[in-house]
Amino acid sequence: MNDAEGRDVYFEFTVIGTSVKATAIDSVTGIEVSVVGPVTARRNELQRLALAKLERRLTRENG
Repeated sequence: MNDAEGRDVYFEFTVIGTSVKATAIDSVTGIEVSVVGPVTARRNELQRLALAKLERRLTRENG
């Protein structure tokens, strides 16, 4: 998937008991962030939250 700046973002989903951890990884910097939600959460919603968190982190890192 591409973010707002056209960079590739990779997603990883890991089920941990009744929770799922969604990790978003920026292909250029290697920065990764994670969000955790219930295993019943929709995958695209967790992906959207992880992408938003990654974009905030990249903005903070770039000043």
